[in-house]
Amino acid sequence: MRKNNTQSISDVLRSYTRENKLDRKLNELDLIKSWETVMGKTVARYTGNLYIQNSTLFVETTSPIVRNELLMMREDIRIRLNEVVGEELIKTIVFR
Repeated sequence: MRKNNTQSISDVLRSYTRENKLDRKLNELDLIKSWETVMGKTVARYTGNLYIQNSTLFVETTSPIVRNELLMMREDIRIRLNEVVGEELIKTIVFR
């Protein structure tokens, strides 16, 4: 016999993450994981150690040439990464 107040597992998990304020952190992880997809394998090869702190994405680069190119595209990168997660998580990007 099935109860009338059943919910799908995805709805239960979504409400659980919202209630426990885990959804922002999960979106940050999704954003970091999508770096290679958004930027491509070549850029991902020269970047690493991505982390988010206070709505700022920090990206370490191993090539000064790649860093300069990324600095010029900073705003476009920020917009594309925020579109991936569906909300404005990143307000600034710092390349080191």
